[in-house]
Amino acid sequence: MKETITITTLVENSVHARGLQAEHGLSFHLQAGSRSLLFDTGQSDLFLRNARQLHINLAETEAIVLSHGHNDHSGGLRTARQTARRARLFLHRAALAPKFARNPDGSTRAIGMDASTAKEIESAPEEVVWTPKPVEIMEGIFVSGEIPRQTPFEDTGGPFYLDSAATQPDTLPDDQALFFDTANGLVVLLGCAHSGVINTLEYIRRLTNGRPIQALLGGMHLAAASHERMENTLAAFRRLGIRFLGPSHCTGFPAQAQLWNAFPGHCTTCAVGTTMRFLR
Repeated sequence: MKETITITTLVENSVHARGLQAEHGLSFHLQAGSRSLLFDTGQSDLFLRNARQLHINLAETEAIVLSHGHNDHSGGLRTARQTARRARLFLHRAALAPKFARNPDGSTRAIGMDASTAKEIESAPEEVVWTPKPVEIMEGIFVSGEIPRQTPFEDTGGPFYLDSAATQPDTLPDDQALFFDTANGLVVLLGCAHSGVINTLEYIRRLTNGRPIQALLGGMHLAAASHERMENTLAAFRRLGIRFLGPSHCTGFPAQAQLWNAFPGHCTTCAVGTTMRFLR
């Protein structure tokens, strides 16, 4: 029997409809028949307020998946766990580590998960599924686990550190993506694609025996991409034959403009309130 998976954006940097709000962050709600999950939680409880406005009952959520530990994706995690009390949490253990970003003036700021939330997660192992490797979250919906970094052109570093003195680089092994198959190919959801968007896609295709990609949605972390990286990324998207692109959040406006120009008729926004449906 065919089933529709509905993806609704609860948090993103832009907003789609009146009565909703935006913030720098990301959160998607997935509904598959009677089952649902939350992919990321934004940086506050805004995901919950937007869900109520959209008449989405998050209390029924069965799983909460964290793409990585940065606070614009994990800041609402405590609220999510209090709201969806029976949900299991899927994340990489490195998401709990302290995380810092270096500012242009050389100072640093904390950008990791709230320490008390991380402690609560550590103390409730029966509610947590660690994801260093691919895991099936619910029937036919998977999280990638750690993503190999293999492309020569994707800069998977950045001003990210494990300490406030900025002496220990954070390679973000916790970065992971969500994916599921449909009759027309894979649908891939990205948090920030710190592992590189092409690295992510190539790894998921290896996991799925080379299935084509129907849709790619979420943050692609191309805001500071060089001309060379963008050209190689566009070429890889063409080679992979991606049919539907929804660049958002940390993709960056210049990169989004290039994607919309390079793939006319195949791009959409993922602003708060956007709903997409896929038949599988």
